[in-house]
Amino acid sequence: MLNNYKLSDYLLDVVNYMGANDIFGVPGDYNLQFLDHITHRSDLNWTGNANELNASYMADGYAREKGFATFVTTFGVGELSAINGLSGSIAEHVPVLEIVGAPTNNVQNNGSLVHHTFGDHKFDRFEKAHRQLGIKAVKLNSEHAIDQINDVAKYIYETKKPAYIILPTNLVEMEVNQSLKNDIPSLFINKEINSDKAFNQIKSSINNSEKPVIIMGHEVDRFNVFDDIKAFSSNNNIPILDLGLGKGNIDESFANFVGTYNGQISDESVNKYVENADTVILIGAKLTDSVTGGFTQQFNEQNTIVLNYENANIYGKSVDEDYDFKTIMSYLSNAKLDLSLPEIKDENDKLEVKPSDNKLTQSFYDNAVRQFTSDNNTIVAEQGTSFFGLASQRLPEGAKFFGQPLWGSIGYAFPAALGNQIANKDRRVVLSTGEGSLQLTIQELGLAFREKLNPVMFVIDNSGYTVERVIHGMNEHYNDVPKLNYGLMPKAFGAKDDEYDFIEASTENELIDAMSKAKEEKDKLVLIQVNMGMKDVPEQLAKTAKAFADQNK
Repeated sequence: MLNNYKLSDYLLDVVNYMGANDIFGVPGDYNLQFLDHITHRSDLNWTGNANELNASYMADGYAREKGFATFVTTFGVGELSAINGLSGSIAEHVPVLEIVGAPTNNVQNNGSLVHHTFGDHKFDRFEKAHRQLGIKAVKLNSEHAIDQINDVAKYIYETKKPAYIILPTNLVEMEVNQSLKNDIPSLFINKEINSDKAFNQIKSSINNSEKPVIIMGHEVDRFNVFDDIKAFSSNNNIPILDLGLGKGNIDESFANFVGTYNGQISDESVNKYVENADTVILIGAKLTDSVTGGFTQQFNEQNTIVLNYENANIYGKSVDEDYDFKTIMSYLSNAKLDLSLPEIKDENDKLEVKPSDNKLTQSFYDNAVRQFTSDNNTIVAEQGTSFFGLASQRLPEGAKFFGQPLWGSIGYAFPAALGNQIANKDRRVVLSTGEGSLQLTIQELGLAFREKLNPVMFVIDNSGYTVERVIHGMNEHYNDVPKLNYGLMPKAFGAKDDEYDFIEASTENELIDAMSKAKEEKDKLVLIQVNMGMKDVPEQLAKTAKAFADQNK
């Protein structure tokens, strides 16, 4: 017997069960009826954005904390605005669902010349565009809508990759059997997979090595396997490093953690572990140019064991077909090898920052942010001086970190930081971005005050696109940006006097004082303008930029 339970309700029940309690997006006439189903619920929050691109960035940041996120756009104009952000989620393996409100199936089947189309009778262009990018795309139909939704949900749960659902307006109010809701938990049951053959191959290969080292990537976080790796390392005294793409996946105060690796341009204390290793165990990693010092990693296929979600190989040869990533990680957590490796001695203790009245430098700033960071902070670093300066800093126990070093979309970090803060308001996000990047997505400052968020925002003002300057065009005007007055921004975006603090810092002492004040003002958004020289860049960025410039020749 049917009742007043609609397809939209079922879709939202699935979304809610997967952990997305906040839904981002922008209203449009093809999704308005669906939005009613969100706003009329007590267990979901609608968080409207200034534009669809920002919504996709915010969902990405939210998913990195909660494990899943959802945002809603309208057909054509909305989804194309968001496609850049969703592409970043596919590139960096972030589980995000986009729901697109679309014209009715009849309108689409008839090829009617409606708005938000090219006026050419073709309605599948945008779906094809998403498929071409490797994003799972489904257009719901009345006969199979429940099965289609379930298929997408299981795909996201199992792969941790983004997906895209087209919801025609004529299906929004379609009645479905409410008892279907009871079956939702059964969609997300972990499969027990026997991977004994693959595990024995992997274990035997590591046993035959003398100086193994583990390098972790982003999939460690997506599949929540860092505790397994930590146990494996502890049981066998194997050093662990992470990459910038995946940094913050593990407690970096862990005794066997020896640093963040970035190819040959890493700190010498980090480099030696990789240089001296006879076997490098890559877990859930992608060796991109921006996290390997421009492909200067000191290992190759002949001495590498690769364990990723989709595949695994040992010294260039595939492991047995029974390989399953999560199962292998579970097996490794209990594995005792025949190795006799020495106790790892931590050589990365950082000295306390001692400020003076000297002008701020990038080096001082990076160390000061490290010292400022506490166990309850998540650092979000914009690609550029922020990311390359902070990715090599050691995090305290409990602290988290992320950027977007593979996709590297300018302006990503600010909305991603806000999304991350919404996902867990008990943690405090610390954003480090540049004034060039911030101008692309600063529209969401109004959302930050509307939602009463309290991040600490460090805005590095160094006269333009510094990361681009060091790649090419140091003094060219195309790398300049408008000079904005950040002190006026909060009120312009609706903030009350007691909801924010703006502080400008140009010297070391001013920065440390601003940080002390930010720690005290826990219930405010604190915006700190950090003034630095135009040509002052982190050492690792300078070296990486040279590699990027050489690639472009």
